[in-house]
Amino acid sequence: MTQSVVVQVGQCGNQVGCRFWDLALREHAAVNKKGIYDEALSSFFRNVDTRSGGDGADIYKGKICSLKARALLIDMEEGVVNEILQGPLRDVFDSKQLITDVSGSGNNWAVGHKVYGCQYRESIAEKLRKAAEHCDCLQCFFIIHSMGGGTGSGLGTFVLSLLEDEFPEVYRFVTSVYPSGEDDVITSPYNSVLAMKELNEHADCVLPIENESLFDIVNKIHQMINSGKLGSTVKPKSLVTSSAGGAKAVQEKPFDAMNNIIANLLLNLTSSARFEGSLNMDLNEISMNLVPFPRLHYLVSSLTPLYTLADVNVPPRRLDQMFSDAFSRDHQLIQADPKHSLYLACALLVRGNVQVSDLRRNIERLKPSLHFISWNQEGWKTSLCSVPPVGHSHSLLALANNTCVKPTFMELKDRFMKLYKKKAHLHHYLHIEGMEQSCFSEAIASLSDLIEEYNELDATKDGPRIDPPRLKIAV
Repeated sequence: MTQSVVVQVGQCGNQVGCRFWDLALREHAAVNKKGIYDEALSSFFRNVDTRSGGDGADIYKGKICSLKARALLIDMEEGVVNEILQGPLRDVFDSKQLITDVSGSGNNWAVGHKVYGCQYRESIAEKLRKAAEHCDCLQCFFIIHSMGGGTGSGLGTFVLSLLEDEFPEVYRFVTSVYPSGEDDVITSPYNSVLAMKELNEHADCVLPIENESLFDIVNKIHQMINSGKLGSTVKPKSLVTSSAGGAKAVQEKPFDAMNNIIANLLLNLTSSARFEGSLNMDLNEISMNLVPFPRLHYLVSSLTPLYTLADVNVPPRRLDQMFSDAFSRDHQLIQADPKHSLYLACALLVRGNVQVSDLRRNIERLKPSLHFISWNQEGWKTSLCSVPPVGHSHSLLALANNTCVKPTFMELKDRFMKLYKKKAHLHHYLHIEGMEQSCFSEAIASLSDLIEEYNELDATKDGPRIDPPRLKIAV
C-alpha cells in the first residue's frame, strides 16, 4: 500500500480539506468495524501512540490509538484553521502540521507567492519532509486550493513548485477551484491567470472545478428536495452535509454542500488506493494514461450519483444510467459539454459490485457518441473498487482529458484582459518586491499558448481518421 499527503492552502482549500477528512473517516468507520489500523487507513492516516510524551511513535499493526491525517494545513489568516481546530476534527490534525499567519494575502497573488512564499519556504519544506518521512511509500501529493484569492492562488502555486524541487519523483495532483464570473474578488482574474502559469509548469494533473457548476448542482438538489417527488426526502442521518448532519446544517454553511461534492470527488479518486478491488488503479496510472502531452494535464471530472451525495433519498440510479450521466453536461464539475468536444483519453473509476463486463458493455454503448482523437481511439482507463460509498450500491467518477476545458480558459483570459487593458489594480501587485509587469505578460502568454494547443487539437476533430504513417524498416 502507498501513502499520499494532502496539502490544503487558503480558506477554500482548508474548507474543502475539512470535508474530505470528515467523509474519509466516516467511510473507513463504516467499513472498518473492528477499529483495527489497516492498510486502507494507512494510505491517508497515521496511527500514533499518544501515551508517551513528546513525539508519539507510529503504530503499524493492531488497534487504532490516535489517527492523525497525513496533511499540511496552510492559511495566511487564522480563521478557518482555528475553526477546524475547535470543531469535531480537532484531534485528527497535529499542531505541527499547521502554518498560519494573521494578516492574510489581501486577495493578491503576489503577496501569497512572493512575500509569504519566501517567508515560509523553509517552514513549509520542513513540514513536508516530516510528513514524507512518516510514509513507507509516498505516492502522491494532493494540493487543494482556489484560484481567485491571494493565499490559495499565490502560496498554493508556490507550494506546488516547492514540491517539484523537493520531491521531483512524487506525483502532484492539484484540485483547483475556479471563480465564477460574478466573483466578489475584483482581482480574481489576475490571481487565476498568474496561478495558471504555475499550474501549466509544475503540476502533473489538475482537476479544475468551477464554483458556478457546483452552485448549479446544489441548486438542482434543493429543487429535488422541494419538489416533493416520491422518495426525495432528506436523509435523517446525514453522511454528507456538515458534521452536525441534517439539512439545517447546509443552510448554516452555504459552502458545505458545494465542498462536499469536491470532497466526494477526492474520495472516489483515492478509493482504489484505499480499498481492495478486482481492477485497482494506481494514482500514478491516471497521469500516465490520461496526459499524452505534459501541458495538457487538465482533467474534467464528473460524478454520479450526485443527488444522493447531498442527503436526498432518490431512487438509486441504474448502472447503465449512471454511465450515461457521467458524460452528460449536468454532471460535469466545470461548465462544459465533453460529448461535443474532443477526447484525448478518459478514465472511469467505478465503486461497488460492478463487473468488468458491465464496464466494457457501457464503453461500447457510449463510444459511438464520443469523439476520440484519431491516434487514441481506445484511450480508456478503467478501475473497479469493490467498496462502494456508504449508503450506495455503486458510484462512478469519470475523468476526461477533453478539449471542453478550453472555454473555461478563454473566459478567464477575457476577464483578465478587461482589467489588464485598463491597467486596473496593477499597482497593488507591482509594489511587491520581485513582481514586475513582465509577470503578467508571461502569464497571459502561457494561457494563450495553452488555448492555442487545444485549438489545434479541436481542428482535427472532424477530419478523416488517418492512421499515422508507420516506420519503414530498411532491409
